Amino acid sequence: MGWLGFLLICNILNAQVVEFYPSNWFVQMKNKQVQVLIRASNENFSNATLKIQYPGVQLQKIHHFSNGHYIAADLVISETAKPGYVIFNIESEGKKLNVNWLLNARRKGLGKQYAQGLDASDLVYFLMPDRFSNGDPSNDKVAGLMDQSLNRDSIFIRHGGDLQGVTNHLNYFQQLGVTTLWMTPVVENDMPDRTEHGYATTNNYKIEKRFGGEKAYLTLSDSLHSKGMKLVQDIVYNHFGRFHFLVQDAPSQDWVHQWPTYTQTHYREQVLFDPYHTKSDEQKMINGWFTTEMPDVNHENIFVEKYLTQNAIWSVETFGIDAFRVDTYKYCNMTVMNRINKALLDEYPKIFTFGECWVDGVASQAYFVENNLNVPVKSNLTATSDFSLLFGGIIPALNETNSWNNGIIKLYSTLAQDFLYKKPSNNVIFLDNHDMTRIHSTLGESIPKTKMAYTWLYTCRGIPQLYYGSEILMKGISNPDGWVRLDFPGGWEGDTKNAFTEKGLNEKELSFLNYIKLLGNYRQKSSALKTGAFMQYLPDNGLYVYFRYDKNQTVMCVMNTDILERKVALSNFQERAAGFKGGKNIENGNTIGAEFLIPAMTMQVIELTR
Repeated sequence: MGWLGFLLICNILNAQVVEFYPSNWFVQMKNKQVQVLIRASNENFSNATLKIQYPGVQLQKIHHFSNGHYIAADLVISETAKPGYVIFNIESEGKKLNVNWLLNARRKGLGKQYAQGLDASDLVYFLMPDRFSNGDPSNDKVAGLMDQSLNRDSIFIRHGGDLQGVTNHLNYFQQLGVTTLWMTPVVENDMPDRTEHGYATTNNYKIEKRFGGEKAYLTLSDSLHSKGMKLVQDIVYNHFGRFHFLVQDAPSQDWVHQWPTYTQTHYREQVLFDPYHTKSDEQKMINGWFTTEMPDVNHENIFVEKYLTQNAIWSVETFGIDAFRVDTYKYCNMTVMNRINKALLDEYPKIFTFGECWVDGVASQAYFVENNLNVPVKSNLTATSDFSLLFGGIIPALNETNSWNNGIIKLYSTLAQDFLYKKPSNNVIFLDNHDMTRIHSTLGESIPKTKMAYTWLYTCRGIPQLYYGSEILMKGISNPDGWVRLDFPGGWEGDTKNAFTEKGLNEKELSFLNYIKLLGNYRQKSSALKTGAFMQYLPDNGLYVYFRYDKNQTVMCVMNTDILERKVALSNFQERAAGFKGGKNIENGNTIGAEFLIPAMTMQVIELTR
């Protein structure tokens, strides 16, 4: 374990186990201070003293807690400190404990091979490791963990997918034009059941053994970076799993929010910025528990804040993380989140963090990111998952009948509200995920509509995110959520259908997969789609036209949501199309002139030519 410095466990005095959080740290960090939480579940540290023996490492302060299993040490690691084992001398109740804590060298390649951040040139592929591919059946069950389930016929228990299965298929992602991988959380979830999704953390410093553990995660990260790809880590600041050691054996009662009786959040974010809101509504929103199995973390506890901040930094340095997706961001204390975000940016200037802000409307969503709003608390979050553009824009555009207030005008109007964001192009745009009905089902399993949706996704402003299996028209209604979390075909030995090799795909699935590959690879070669400006024209009876453009390229995107074929003339779009004689349809390579017809319920992407 020395190569990773991961959760060093030392046997001392009657096989006593001492745990460190963070499990190790690093020399040459910009922030020289680190707080080490020390736990010994069978010891009483209530009156413990501590000394440090290591050149370049200074003990500033020791903290005691009401639970004597813990002490915390504030350290300063100077520029002169070298990698090695720091000796902690702990004296407690007449016992002397000498425990080693590892200082590692920093990871090499900052800004080139890790902590690179994301931007609009990226294409993100989102998957659930347990449901994607089983690359190592030996870790399907791990002795000692509470959940020993394994049955692919059940939608609620583990199926055996792992990190090796993901690593095995990096070439497949590249065939799709994908640059970035995001997975549901890979940290330990030692809960009794429903451990397949990963959002009930029980130890932030352990990688889930049933996914292959730390070694498999590091192998995946290194393999991605060797191919010029990026890694997003899904991280949860809002809650722990009920069986997290910091819940079951908390240093003090205020590490999670306590209520006289179980109190759940009401999920309505408006109370955070409503100028007329009550304090009690605000407190219930932020401090209420997400579910009975997910106790709400108390961000106002300075030790909790330090624990979360250092874990995020440790994850970047240990596993080469390029960006974070933060689960349930809107339920967190915004002031504390700002400090965590700043601490990450201070250490890694290119790091990118986008939050899950499932909200009602653009203004609500903009509140949680860098914005142009006049609000008491100004967020510094880089970006958000763009739920507003999904539910308020593209879905009604394709599912509603066009009228003055319905249909395609909602997509136009939602994008028109981008003035509320400082950097709307940072938003991660998507069509579905692990919590909602898959887009093909949302659109009534209409291939023309689904094709239009993905054509829009790959050409609109923002960072597009593809949910695993949607490229082969996987469907499912989120009632319950297990139906939108089915296995990726081909990820298990013996699967009769294999999307990786295209074996067993029907004609519709294969055709759609090839179209998604075409879109992804065109996008990677298109400067206008990756980094160009965005301009949209007011829809005309279901015909919606927008442009992506830069000094080298102009791409015209034409969406016809009308029930009739429509005529399109470049002369009607002079502000962007002036000087162009026609263009090329990227799907089929056909040349179009200054006027052309577009069939009903289709979308065309045209690279204009002079």
